[in-house]
Amino acid sequence: MHSEKSNKEKYKRVEKGLHPIINTGGDTPQMTMIEQKLQQAVADALNRLYSLEVSPDTVVLQATKKEFTGDYTVVVFPYVKQARRSPEQVANELGAMVKESVSEVAGFNVIKGFLNFEIADNYWIDFVSEKHLDTSFGFKKANPDEAPVVVEYSSPNTNKPLHLGHIRNNLLGWSVSELLAANGANVKKVNLVNDRGIHICKSMLAWLRFGNGETPESSGMKGDHLVGKYYVEFDKHYKEEVRQLMDKGMEEEEAKKQAPLMLEAQQMLKRWEEGDKEIRDLWTKMNEWVYAGFDETYRKMGVGFDKIYYESNTYLLGKELVQKGLDMGVLYRKEDGSVWCDLTGDGLDQKLLLRRDGTSVYMTQDLGTALLRHNDFGAEQLIYVVGNEQDYHFKVLKLILGKLGFDWADKVYHLSYGMVELPNGKMKSREGTVVDADDLIAEMEVTAEEMCRDHGKNDDMTPDQLKALYHMLALGALKYFILKVDPTKNMLFNPAESIDFNGNTGPFIQYTHARICSIVRKAAEQGVNLQDTLSSPVTLTDKERAVVKCLHDLPSTVASAAANFSPAMIANYAYDLAKSFNSFYQDTPILRETDANLRLFRVKLCSLVAVSLKNAMRILGIEVPERM
Repeated sequence: MHSEKSNKEKYKRVEKGLHPIINTGGDTPQMTMIEQKLQQAVADALNRLYSLEVSPDTVVLQATKKEFTGDYTVVVFPYVKQARRSPEQVANELGAMVKESVSEVAGFNVIKGFLNFEIADNYWIDFVSEKHLDTSFGFKKANPDEAPVVVEYSSPNTNKPLHLGHIRNNLLGWSVSELLAANGANVKKVNLVNDRGIHICKSMLAWLRFGNGETPESSGMKGDHLVGKYYVEFDKHYKEEVRQLMDKGMEEEEAKKQAPLMLEAQQMLKRWEEGDKEIRDLWTKMNEWVYAGFDETYRKMGVGFDKIYYESNTYLLGKELVQKGLDMGVLYRKEDGSVWCDLTGDGLDQKLLLRRDGTSVYMTQDLGTALLRHNDFGAEQLIYVVGNEQDYHFKVLKLILGKLGFDWADKVYHLSYGMVELPNGKMKSREGTVVDADDLIAEMEVTAEEMCRDHGKNDDMTPDQLKALYHMLALGALKYFILKVDPTKNMLFNPAESIDFNGNTGPFIQYTHARICSIVRKAAEQGVNLQDTLSSPVTLTDKERAVVKCLHDLPSTVASAAANFSPAMIANYAYDLAKSFNSFYQDTPILRETDANLRLFRVKLCSLVAVSLKNAMRILGIEVPERM
């Protein structure tokens, strides 16, 4: 682990204090050969010219701004004082020496204290020729012997179906896992199903009271939808009871506590924890309905897990840890029997761990789950993908684990993300005002079909192929729209904007990939063999160079995105690459190019763009079609 100071030089989010550096398969963003050469050459030149001892990895390279000529820029201001030269002198002297020592440098120019290096075409051409058939380009191999990074996401409650908020959670958790794996980490995806608690008892009680034996089979509803229906039903009757009590003169807060339905639900939870067979059997039956529904939705979304934990299996371990804390004196019991942790010395408040009736709370099971997960995996990092409304919860979790003596408590990291909102405001599960995940995916598929028909992109395909294409485009639109937003920000979901074939959308990138695959297929029909080597040097146009430079950035983009837990960086990279390619495609002949050698290079370039788009979108969990 590097020092905080060195980390701050490398990772923007670390500078903001948002997360510790984890082992994502490499200590620094991947440096390409030319970048390493330039760093070393600048360090050597500083030593030779001015006797400055500079470590190569402290030489900061930046992409040259578009308004200037060049590929890489070195800012020389940090060296001016010791060199006792003007910024322009230092830059010119460094530039001349580096150009002499690095054959890939074709030239340089100086603008005040900015030294811009131009890289020779041969370097970019060799890069394309080397990588154009590398299907793993941009990815680092994981070491299966390394301690894994465990990423928890989804974490649904079994009292309601998955909704739009869950979609962002699942897509972000899956994508962050894929992103860390692409950067060489040994990743384990896990899910914690919140299958017990007062919320579950609400659905169970409402089904007993108002369900008349309704089942998924008798109703034709998915099991998770059916159980969610009774969660809403509970809230409706509960609010009526509260209103009646208030009409009799009771204060609102007291009415909420004394409403008969709430008291009965609390009693049901107590009976569940005591192992009451009747309650447990009902709980098992209704949860099985929900699990079948969840599995179907997960398949539609294209997400999965290496291991699933259940709160019902972890809360008892949490209770054991609470007893350990009492024995250690780091927790205390109040006169009413409830157990608490005093965190006022840590700048927080007092946290409830066991209710007065002995039933557990979320924190109890999270303590047990963290210990179980650590024991299962010996994890390098325990990452929880949970919305930012739980920031306080995870601060408390880390503190209590530390107080209980677990030296791995600092490996717990909360990947906090913003909420998904609708044009008319926030969603509320208990009031039934959520956007259901299944319904949303189905609506997106219908929209994808309409868009394809409008654009004439469904010719010469079988019905089964079309169905698969519509599903691929629908998920591509949904996933990209959500993942292109920085995880820390709240977002407003607009389905109509997400599924356009133009602009910063998933379908635009998917269509670009299909177009490139068509070019490569037609090239093969013309006799172009991608295994052939170029017969002579090629001079790059400005737009070709722009595409190649964007391709060259994929490995470092993956590394930086992993360090920042930001799939949005990958999404924006994919869009920039697709946009750069389309600009090149519109102005540059490829299959119509009469020079066979140049045509071969351009088809190789197309091949590498297709590989890079596919790999970037794979990190986002998005498939790309080969035909449209």
